[in-house]
Amino acid sequence: MRRLLLTAPLATAALLLTACGTTEPAADEAKASTEAITLTDASGAKVKLDGPAEKVVGTEWNVVESLISLGVDPVGVADVKGYKTWDTAVPLKNDPKDIGTRGEPSMDTIASLKPDLIVATNDLQASAVEQLRKVAPVLQVKSADGAGQIEQMLENVDLIAEATGTTDKATTLKKDFEAKLAEGRKALADAGLDGEKIAFADGYVTSNQVSIRPFTATSLLGEVNTRLGLKNAWTMKGDPSYGLASTDVEGLTGLGKVQFAYIGNDKDPNADPFGKQLAKNSVWKSLPFVKSGDVHRLPDGVWMFGGTGSMEAYVDALVEALTK
Repeated sequence: MRRLLLTAPLATAALLLTACGTTEPAADEAKASTEAITLTDASGAKVKLDGPAEKVVGTEWNVVESLISLGVDPVGVADVKGYKTWDTAVPLKNDPKDIGTRGEPSMDTIASLKPDLIVATNDLQASAVEQLRKVAPVLQVKSADGAGQIEQMLENVDLIAEATGTTDKATTLKKDFEAKLAEGRKALADAGLDGEKIAFADGYVTSNQVSIRPFTATSLLGEVNTRLGLKNAWTMKGDPSYGLASTDVEGLTGLGKVQFAYIGNDKDPNADPFGKQLAKNSVWKSLPFVKSGDVHRLPDGVWMFGGTGSMEAYVDALVEALTK
């Protein structure tokens, strides 16, 4: 699970205006709510909608999170149980249909939902996307971009908002996100932590082998850390899309004195090697940040590849951990 395979308000307004006897504005609202929308998605495809999409399916958790944050409850979600486990920062408010895995969504299940729109990412295989386009319009967003993760995340929010008629909400989300970054940066600076070195990683255990995945400066969390005034301690290069690298416990010996942060999950026994499998490892115990007690397990449920909601939750959790 850890690996990445990596509108109603307008209608209500119309009813209220009609009740007050102002029929012309009500007609205008009704017209606006059904006006056709044409968008160009991340794949370069033209996406045509009869109006703002209301019945929406999400094939990846980051787009599901963005939909919920924009006030759109998806009718179908890939791996509902997984989402509820790994992304409690932006919880589901409804009971969507599970459409299968993020890598292999069920076409039949999605078709049965008769969606207005399917939101997918470019991580989904092209053949699967082509099949989905036979079911309903598909809006593809770029899942990640090592050249600008935050910019890409916000661009995705805007694109999904255009398709769902929630652009005002998107503006609010972006303002709130920027305010949270500023608030977090000030809190860390006030605590004398401006420029502090940080190494964020996640880890997992496969066949009793511990693997560690560093989040370099070009990862989403890496960019957030930089915006908070922290210095990324990882010197290795991340992959072009997600800014992630790979190492083992011996690879941590070059970090020196840093703040080490990670997110585990109590529902996954293999998701916290730092607190469990490595607890008695001599190399791990010899690390300066382990000796000094500067290892911070952040709360479960903050999706490390999520949207503005998860990133705001991450800022709050990190600031609290580093300043307590």
